[in-house]
Amino acid sequence: MPAELWRPSLDLALHRNRNNPGLRLVQLATVRPDGRPAIRTVVFRGFLDDTRQLAFSTDGRSAKRAEIAANPGGAVCWYFPETREQFRVTGLLSLVDASTPDPALREARADLWAELSDETRTTFTWPSPGEARDVGRPFPSTPPNRAEPVASFCLMILTATEVDHLELHSSPHHRWQFEADAQGRWSGREVNP
Repeated sequence: MPAELWRPSLDLALHRNRNNPGLRLVQLATVRPDGRPAIRTVVFRGFLDDTRQLAFSTDGRSAKRAEIAANPGGAVCWYFPETREQFRVTGLLSLVDASTPDPALREARADLWAELSDETRTTFTWPSPGEARDVGRPFPSTPPNRAEPVASFCLMILTATEVDHLELHSSPHHRWQFEADAQGRWSGREVNP
């Protein structure tokens, strides 16, 4: 399998498993500033155009901001039950907020914000994640303006640098590893599963 086919392979797995509502959920691993691992489930929001950049939304007040600032390395892992495939995508994480200098990234942030459901957009107006809860303080329930992202909303991007694709539907299994060089050129090889 040529190295440049990891993205079409992932797109095909997403398509073939499209009837599974959980397929947009991936596990994201980061490293906390003290070196301990952190993992959580996040919603995959798609790719930025035809790039190797995976898009997610996140609250800029969450622990992920400090984790990414301390160590931008991250990884996601998907398992597709219909096709019995696993994709592990490793790369560099970045956050896009209102202060990001690149206008195309700010526009991608605004576009993602507009695509979110009212319920999801409302969660970005809640009190800061991870802080002690004031049970006497109700959480806001009115959705914010779809046209203007709130300050806490960030587009989180994982720029892939390595991809491990494992197919479990045959015996023996098939596995490919892909890696990008500093210029973004991909190489790949089939390896033992």
